[in-house]
Amino acid sequence: MGRGRAMTHPLITEADVMAFQRDGVVLIKGLFADHVQTLRRGIDRNMADPGEYAAENVKPGQTGRFFDDYCNWERIPEFTEVVLQSQAAAVAAELMRSDTVQMFHDHVLVKEPGTSAPTPWHQDGPYYFVEGRQTVSFWCPVDAVTEASLRCVAGSHLWDKPVLPTRWLSEQNFYPDGDAYMPVPDPDAEGMDIREWAMAPGDAVAFNFNILHGARGNAARAQRRAFSLRLLGDDARYVARPGRTSPPFPGHDMVPGQRLREDWFPVIFHR
Repeated sequence: MGRGRAMTHPLITEADVMAFQRDGVVLIKGLFADHVQTLRRGIDRNMADPGEYAAENVKPGQTGRFFDDYCNWERIPEFTEVVLQSQAAAVAAELMRSDTVQMFHDHVLVKEPGTSAPTPWHQDGPYYFVEGRQTVSFWCPVDAVTEASLRCVAGSHLWDKPVLPTRWLSEQNFYPDGDAYMPVPDPDAEGMDIREWAMAPGDAVAFNFNILHGARGNAARAQRRAFSLRLLGDDARYVARPGRTSPPFPGHDMVPGQRLREDWFPVIFHR
């Protein structure tokens, strides 16, 4: 799985790889710096022409607008370009210590100025139909962020039990068996090791699918537009969940233990 190979990608160091393995989260400066304008155009196109999974996430009584959408990278050419031409896949291979990188999905999250709605604390992994140690998400703002940056609980990818996945607006359990999960913690109140960074456009937070993360609302006067890539390594395998996953990918016809089908989830990097 590439463990014996020197890792020398110019955007990261071996210390970054070790931090990602240990903490489950690390900041990669400038990962998408050459693609910021492309991503901005893609996000504009996505918001003007939302996909079938687009959602608005502001509850009654909250201010602003919190838009998100995913699984659009093949229909939005700007996102296709970034997935296939950026250094994200090569960096992902080194962070995961994987010989291959497989595309899972993209995700756009936009908070307009004055949006009070936070991104609730959650782990992505329990929503997905894939598990493995070798997973990574890149969260990239295309606007400078300070208070509205991503917040991640270091080491939470190694917890014994996953955090209960809930629906953001209704706060209902995502699956019927809530006992299989731990309650959603309050990392601020519980004094957890929260990592967050002021970020320039094109910087990226890399985090394991099982890292607990969230974000504050956007009290700034500018948009907070973010683009995420979800990527898989060598050991990622399909798992059955007790309900409709998010994203759902209906009709995939995969069975537990199988690598995700490459005609739907292409391998975008070979070491």
